[in-house]
Amino acid sequence: MTGFAQIRGQVNPQLGFSLSLKAVNHRFLDLHFRLPSDTGSLEMKLRRCLKEKMSRGHVEVIISLDRAAANNTALNRQLIAGYVHAFRAAADEFGLAGEPDLNVALRMPGAMDAPPEKSGDELDAAVMARAEEAIDQLNAMREEEGRSITLELRARMKSLENAVHGVGGHRADVLRSYSERLQVRMQELLAGQVEKERILQEVAVLVDRSDIQEELVRLTAHVKHFLGLIDQGGEVGKKMDFLLQEMNREANTVLSKTSGLAGEALKITEMGLLMKSEIEKSREQVQNVE
Repeated sequence: MTGFAQIRGQVNPQLGFSLSLKAVNHRFLDLHFRLPSDTGSLEMKLRRCLKEKMSRGHVEVIISLDRAAANNTALNRQLIAGYVHAFRAAADEFGLAGEPDLNVALRMPGAMDAPPEKSGDELDAAVMARAEEAIDQLNAMREEEGRSITLELRARMKSLENAVHGVGGHRADVLRSYSERLQVRMQELLAGQVEKERILQEVAVLVDRSDIQEELVRLTAHVKHFLGLIDQGGEVGKKMDFLLQEMNREANTVLSKTSGLAGEALKITEMGLLMKSEIEKSREQVQNVE
């Protein structure tokens, strides 16, 4: 599920920071960090904290330092001194007259922003003190999206359940169609004086293909299990995905067993395709579920 959170904090009077978390859909937990240099220990702490509170999603973690949060504008004396020294050295070397221009020096990048001294432990402590708050904000937004997905999944399971019941209502038509096909086939075999074993094989194949009750029972059970996972909550996304794969397999079997039928049994194809559509749309949404 998608979400965004951002918090700001202070490391010391000279240095502030912002921590941003952005999550998008992903089958697994995929963490990407964009942190200031020399913050390897902080990355490990944040990674551990995120893994404790999240199990799926592509998450970008961005920390930026805010030196503008310092109480007073700082002069980068080292940079300015380097500029003045280089200017005078060049003037002496080439025998040129002139003095360094302070306006030019102050326009140099970083001239008015001396990097404050910062302790790695101090930065780690300041960020980790606010990290859980940021993760909670992120998860709150993801949960809001999750509630919308839950409503959609329930609606699709209801539609799938109705389609299963509709197919079940035409089961008698399927059996009648296969019975007619069996009679025709038996007459063909008897007219050709085929061996008894061959006739039994043909009958066994047609009988095995004639009933879709087993698939319908399993589909109904899978739907109930799926709805139970929604009510259960927690980390159920992968279980839902597996159940939907099983539902799709059963729907394919129903369509395979009823292919080529005529009459009222043709409606099963339409309902079978509806089942597959609802299952596929549900699988798309389940990829977003924790």
